[in-house]
Amino acid sequence: MDARAWVKALGLKEHPEGGYFKETYRAGMEIDLPGFDGRRSAGTAIYYLLKSGQFSAFHRIKSDEVWHFYAGSPLAVHVIDREDGKYQKMTIGKGKRPALQAVVKAGCWFAASVDKPHSYSLVGCTVAPGFDFRDWEAGWRDELLASYPEHKQIIVKFTRQ
Repeated sequence: MDARAWVKALGLKEHPEGGYFKETYRAGMEIDLPGFDGRRSAGTAIYYLLKSGQFSAFHRIKSDEVWHFYAGSPLAVHVIDREDGKYQKMTIGKGKRPALQAVVKAGCWFAASVDKPHSYSLVGCTVAPGFDFRDWEAGWRDELLASYPEHKQIIVKFTRQ
């Protein structure tokens, strides 16, 4: 299947950060946690499809996020660690060194891209505690560059402002 066929088959919609998505699960159990504004679902899951030439811009959330590879070309997940500021590129997909999952720790800045031209990556994202837009923060280019000047090239590439 190509990207268009997956978007149609799974009922994906455009995502505000680029690509396409559909929430597939939201736990009925809600929890109260320190540092969160109100109750949160215990966990959530989405399908996410990104095409070559698109990217998910740097952002961060208050929860851990597990990325799962399903189809297409490998997906690059670009992470700036919240604790030491180090950059790491995690690639999920099939290939010489297959990795079908990657974990982005809560509070880390991250972006995603498909490096192979004329392709796409279909993945899933599982978030615990569950995703809530109140916990989402955009990575503004100027602020990220001020905090992590050593990562200028990757920050400029994966921010929109």
